[in-house]
Amino acid sequence: MSERIEQRFADLRKRGRKGLVPFMTAGDPLPEATVAIMRALADAGADLIELGMPYSDPVADGPTIQHSSERAIARGVGIERILGWVAEFRETDATTPIVLMGYLNPIEIYGYARFAEQARAAGVDGVLIVDVPVEESASIEPLREAGIRQIFLVAPTTTEVRLAAIRRQARGFVYYVSFAGITGASQLDPADVRRRVDHIKQGGDIPVAVGFGVRDAATAVTISESADAVVIGSALVASLAEASDAESAVSAARDFLVPIRKALDAAAAA
Repeated sequence: MSERIEQRFADLRKRGRKGLVPFMTAGDPLPEATVAIMRALADAGADLIELGMPYSDPVADGPTIQHSSERAIARGVGIERILGWVAEFRETDATTPIVLMGYLNPIEIYGYARFAEQARAAGVDGVLIVDVPVEESASIEPLREAGIRQIFLVAPTTTEVRLAAIRRQARGFVYYVSFAGITGASQLDPADVRRRVDHIKQGGDIPVAVGFGVRDAATAVTISESADAVVIGSALVASLAEASDAESAVSAARDFLVPIRKALDAAAAA
């Protein structure tokens, strides 16, 4: 049973450092560059990598990530290839946690038990299944039995009853969606984020990562004042989309993330 996520957040806390969680869509911009991009992100300071599983109806995602999913699907990217990429990444990186983000339908078709067994063997640490709320978490019990963490989403509209249930079941970390909307929008209210993060943590010490609306170093630093980690996705995906080959994709990933990592570390040290 992997505890890479817990170990990483414990290390961040010990070092007084804030986590940086980049999101990329598996297979985009080029399937053959996926593992190289993942390694570049880890080398550039990613504390955890969120790897998107392409889906034809990604209702929680904005246009940027929707289009990246469409491109990946058109290139034949599916669960089996994604798990193969995670296994290849693990050949050189045994410590960076990997969370797969996606929707339930492809996993259901693939088979829960089959997915759980292969994901664990590949080195997956967690799953964030957008359309599986805490009330329906029993549907993916085989994944938790395999030691794979279910990462729960909390939103500004989350009820107290649901939040209490999430506090009881959460492992690894909780992902706070900074506003009610889709990925890629820009409606951050730092004061409100701080209030909500403090409220989520009441009665427990589960780390909270904040995403949606984090676009650059400045917004990442602002959010890190209250969050244990910041998640940045659409802006990175958009940057990668401009790459025409594996080398330029790797450079784009590194050039995008390094300034954000430096800004977070400088803010923490101030």
